[in-house]
Amino acid sequence: MSETASHGRRAVIVVSSHVARGAVGNRAAVFALETLGFPVWAVPTVILPWHPGHSRATRIVPPADQFAALLADLERAPWLDEVDAVLSGYLGDAAQAEAVASLVTAVKARKPDALFVCDPVMGDSGGLYVPEATAIALRDVLIPLADIATPNRYELEWMTGVALPDLDSTIAAALDLGPPAMLVTSAPATMAEGTGNLLLDAHHALLAEHHRIDRPPNGLGDLTAAIYLARVLSGHPPAKALQSTTAAVYEILARTARRGGDELQLETDSQSLSHPMAMVHLRHLLHPGQNRRA
Repeated sequence: MSETASHGRRAVIVVSSHVARGAVGNRAAVFALETLGFPVWAVPTVILPWHPGHSRATRIVPPADQFAALLADLERAPWLDEVDAVLSGYLGDAAQAEAVASLVTAVKARKPDALFVCDPVMGDSGGLYVPEATAIALRDVLIPLADIATPNRYELEWMTGVALPDLDSTIAAALDLGPPAMLVTSAPATMAEGTGNLLLDAHHALLAEHHRIDRPPNGLGDLTAAIYLARVLSGHPPAKALQSTTAAVYEILARTARRGGDELQLETDSQSLSHPMAMVHLRHLLHPGQNRRA
């Protein structure tokens, strides 16, 4: 084991998009993880001046062979024992999925209890915003390797091919897709004008919900995946991890909305990452594998 690893560094490799301006992709995930005490190895899958939802912009995707070579270097890194988790997000090209899968396999070979969190960034209620080949690669190459997947409801619908109008159908689809734990964002809520984060694993069906905020900035999914991973690595049980993650993201979103921000203002609201005060409702739902409601 390397000297650095022996000193207890618990690093996360984050593989996602990079923007010059804004708080999406790696910009959101790296800030959150480092603020919460986790060193990050950040790998860009695409470089953009800003989120493409703002306007058309230059898009730089590393050639597939160079991207794969860079990740292969990380696989051989003498500091790989530092790594406790890999978090993948937006892919710039379908071919990147195989390189990420190889990296995950190498990390787990070195540290079998390391986590792989797959945020299958591919679309939202308006449809796919990546090529279908990229969505297929996310579904068929990376999701089967994931310990935790964090799709939004549309992405879960696309990957399972099933409409998800309510909680029962969303729970069934999440369990059917396969990863040991699924955190579904933008899940159906039980409260009027609400939205929720739904967590499913072998023993829990948990819903953390709050009131919906219209026209939210981008980056909420990236932020949710990163904070939830940090909570899990910190040893939080599922209910606490889900509730505190949802509270942190909701608090940052609400404060950004009050200021009229067009991007999440993580640097201003960094305290919310570790000590959120927002109230969210946590509900224990009927798990298909259980015969009673908690």
